[in-house]
Amino acid sequence: MSHKAHSYATNAQHYGLQARYIRILDGLRKRAAQQSVYRQKVAELQAFSDRDLADFGYHRSEIPRIARESVGLA
Repeated sequence: MSHKAHSYATNAQHYGLQARYIRILDGLRKRAAQQSVYRQKVAELQAFSDRDLADFGYHRSEIPRIARESVGLA
């Protein structure tokens, strides 16, 4: 393999790995943001009384599921 061909192959590997690394980091950032919103939703729902939740048609045990679905983690 010539020096120039080796250089192109090395650059392609580098950018391929860099792109993969960036996608992984983006996924981690997205997941962290979703988790933050999830925790906020759980806290908001837990602030309601049992009666308020029942008026909405929910039980307190459903709060994690409701929060996951609202954030898109379900």
